[in-house]
Amino acid sequence: MPALIALDWGTSSLRGFLMDSMGTVLDTRSSKHGIQHLPEPGLAGYERAFAALCGEWLTAHPGLPVVAGGMVGSAQGWVEAPYVRCPADTDTLAAAAARVQTTLGPVIHIAPGVLLDPEDAAPDVMRGEEIQIAGALGAGLDPRQPACVILPGTHSKWLRLEEGRIVDFASYMTGEIFAVMRQHSILGRLMPETSDASDSDAAAAFTLGLTAARRAGPGDLTHLLFTTRSLGLTGRLAPGVLADYLSGLLIGQEIRSGGARMIGTASPQIAMIGDPALCSRYLTAMAHMGLPAPMMLNNTAPRGLFRFAQALGLLPH
Repeated sequence: MPALIALDWGTSSLRGFLMDSMGTVLDTRSSKHGIQHLPEPGLAGYERAFAALCGEWLTAHPGLPVVAGGMVGSAQGWVEAPYVRCPADTDTLAAAAARVQTTLGPVIHIAPGVLLDPEDAAPDVMRGEEIQIAGALGAGLDPRQPACVILPGTHSKWLRLEEGRIVDFASYMTGEIFAVMRQHSILGRLMPETSDASDSDAAAAFTLGLTAARRAGPGDLTHLLFTTRSLGLTGRLAPGVLADYLSGLLIGQEIRSGGARMIGTASPQIAMIGDPALCSRYLTAMAHMGLPAPMMLNNTAPRGLFRFAQALGLLPH
């Protein structure tokens, strides 16, 4: 019997999950109506996107509670759910949840993001990843043990957990810098739109980038980036593998920093959540950098949203 509608509402996509009282996903729907691609601007666009995705569920099962996480709670979202400070867990998120009354009837409970704001360093923020972390606990990660969780992506996140709470994290613009360098810099002029390189040649170029990143000294990143061009101009690397080399440089630099900060010399649980193809690159890079292999977790957002609903008192524990 359905007990909950959970929404993972991002920048470019919207996913809905119909769940029972045990957290089992009974049905899944998705649309392109992320917060930057609404069917019309403003609040009416959010209403239309929600109705299109969940209207049939609500008609068949009136009165279901609804929770949401992701960019829908940002300053550009349906309603802003302000950041909560570290340390944070599902109870912290539930205590600061935002709420929006929909024209279809239900109130949507929206999870806040998380803010890291130390006095002696620059702040960092996340929105959406905290729900994935909530889902990872108990779905592979033991909340009683320290853990490091890696979420590769446009803005990768490395998080440290203690007693089931997010206590530290760092964001890395690895994916965005790769896209900018390839599409809008002089480095990309040597790279073809599509590559005919073999898998082995691409893997070798990626490894070469990882090795350069591993051997680099402090402050070497911009120098390393330029070697993408010089290796191409001199014919040391073929145009079709320059993007793989660049990817190795950037991912390698991220892993050096994230591993030192979140793993160090300790032996915490390590998990990774993300796109399988991208995670495969990170697994290769972590092995090259001498880091332990993380456990791979599938999409943990549905379980995280379920736990958020429990913390709100919408579902029994």
